[in-house]
Amino acid sequence: MIETRSPLTPAREKSLARLKRIEGQVRGIGRMLEDDRYCIDVLTQLSAVKSALAAVEGEILRDHAGHCVAHAIESGDAVAQKAKMDELIGLLAKHYRL
Repeated sequence: MIETRSPLTPAREKSLARLKRIEGQVRGIGRMLEDDRYCIDVLTQLSAVKSALAAVEGEILRDHAGHCVAHAIESGDAVAQKAKMDELIGLLAKHYRL
């Protein structure tokens, strides 16, 4: 059986484009290390990558809350609602070390 994918949402397309740019940034940092560039310049670029990844993370989190969590809430299914909220709280607790 051939598996077909549903088209990406605009938010996912935006995140994917950002990740491709970040991938290029990371390769650039590798070249900086190979070229023995100044440490502060490398650290500055690493900081930029971390910020860019945080932006993608935030976009995906917003997308999840806006679609997956909202769908569980709208469904009226208390079990699905609790599962999605537990999942979201677990992620945030892990991320923020709560």
